[in-house]
Amino acid sequence: MNGGNRSNELDWTESSADGDSIAYDTMQIMQVLPHRYPFLMIDKVMVFEDGQRVVAIKNVSANEPFFQGHFPGRPVMPGVLILEAMAQAGAILARESKDGVLDNKVSMLVAANDVRWKRQVLPGDCLRLEMLSLRRKRPLWVMRGRATVDDKMVAEATISAMEVD
Repeated sequence: MNGGNRSNELDWTESSADGDSIAYDTMQIMQVLPHRYPFLMIDKVMVFEDGQRVVAIKNVSANEPFFQGHFPGRPVMPGVLILEAMAQAGAILARESKDGVLDNKVSMLVAANDVRWKRQVLPGDCLRLEMLSLRRKRPLWVMRGRATVDDKMVAEATISAMEVD
């Protein structure tokens, strides 16, 4: 991981499920994640592969509350919120997998490593979030994620989450 581009070593291959079908809509996502407006960063899940991979979408609207102060006249989605969106996509993978987070637990972000921001995310962008499971041993999940807009890398990170009471 050190010094190399970790995301290139993983299998980011499109699955046959990628496309226009929706695996989870907003209402289903709200049954899985505890987040609510304005902090719910996932609009839909396009692909869910049990214990392996999730692909989620965040449609970035000009009306997002964070654009009021970041930055007036030149709105840019804060990098930490891109990372949060990746973590929420990872939480869906952890919670919904057969051997995932138990119902009475919450998945909490405990580490973000090898984080790289490469491009800005602007109003009107469709942020595609993909998380791949690297390791899981209850209560810890480690995932590698990437965020893209128009097939261009925006951010990447290795995220660790733990289930807590």
